[in-house]
Order: sequence, then C-alpha cells, then structure tokens
Amino acid sequence: MEEILNRVDWHKQELLPVIVQDATSSDVLMMAYMNREALSLSLQTKIAHYFSRSKGRIWKKGESSGHTQEIQSFNIDCDNDTLLIKVKQNGVACHTGRKSCFFTELESGEVNSEVEINTQHAYGVIDTLYHTIQERKNADPSTSWTAKLLSKGENTILKKVVEEAGEYCFAHKDNDEAEMVYEAADLTYHMLVALASKNISPDRIKQELARRFDMSGIAEKNSRKD
Repeated sequence: MEEILNRVDWHKQELLPVIVQDATSSDVLMMAYMNREALSLSLQTKIAHYFSRSKGRIWKKGESSGHTQEIQSFNIDCDNDTLLIKVKQNGVACHTGRKSCFFTELESGEVNSEVEINTQHAYGVIDTLYHTIQERKNADPSTSWTAKLLSKGENTILKKVVEEAGEYCFAHKDNDEAEMVYEAADLTYHMLVALASKNISPDRIKQELARRFDMSGIAEKNSRKD
C-alpha cells in the first residue's frame, strides 16, 4: 500500500485533485480532493472517500445520502499530482440531485441538467439550506435575498446576525413561543449565510458539538485558555 501511495507527488500539495468519471458512460461526475488517508481508504475499500475542505475531515461519498461510488479503476496523470477514478455511481453524484456536478454552462449560465432525486431528506434541511446559500453566491443580487445579502459584504451579514439574535431574545423574554420559533429560524438562516461566506460547513459545528459530549462545560471553557 505504501508503495502505491508514494506514487503520488505529495510534496506538491497535501490534497490530491481527483476527477471522477462514470465507468459506463464516461460522463465526468464531479471533482474532489483526497489526502493520503482518504486515498488509502479508497484503495482498501474500493469505495470513494474524499477530504472535504469545508467540513475539515474525510468523508465517505454517500455517507448521508447513500449515493456511494464504487471505484472501478485509479489512474494518475503524468505529473503524479492528479487522479482520475472511474466509478459505478449509485444514485446521483451531485448534492443538488443531478447526475453530475457539471450542469451549468459557464458563458450563458444555462442549467443543462434536470434534478433526478430530491436530496433534502437525505441531507437534512440545514445542510440543504447551506448548499443553497453557497449556490446563491454568484447569482444576480436582484433575483435573491441571499445573493443580495452576500453581495453587501461582511458588515451587513454580521449586522443581520446581531439583529436576529436580538429579536430572538425579545421573543424569548416575552415568552412568545411562535415568535421564538420564527426568530430562531431567522437567526439560523443568517448564521448559515455568515458561515457560507467563509466556506465553513455546518458539519464542522456538528463535529465541535460532538467533541464536547464527554466533556464538562467547565472543562471545555478551561480548555480554551490553553
């Protein structure tokens, strides 16, 4: 295994770009990254594992959706710094529910592929909303409140977070249950916009919360002082 892993020129970069191709149709499905551990897991299991920069961790493709990729072959390029893998795609490759992640024509902006699967139930509302916010980054600000908010920059985004946090506090103080739910939803949305502006996946928040499960609140607070 080490001999195979060492064929990659890891000195150029720690993350290996990986082009993913359908083994039957030859359609390009997606592009992702593998670090050494993700490549090792992929070689051992023949199931695609990648390193997510936004999540800050290794993820098995399809771990939430079940849309896994069974690897049929690994091919490295002439510079030993890019990988092409051919896969049997179970389900769809793109989180939008499309077969491929490459569905938008660059010059016209035209979408040339239909959604095949509703992925909201697979990913959950938070992750789905986060991905939707990311997609709005390049949208015309006049067509989307999210795009408009992102175009205004950091100060406007953070002002909305503070504003919505204050409105939730007022609803809480008034013991208005319906308003608390409404304002909590607003606050969650604006927090996700702020995270998306920095390309921080909500998965990292889940990881941090999971890290604290076996740690007392006092110990966690004290650990920040180190």
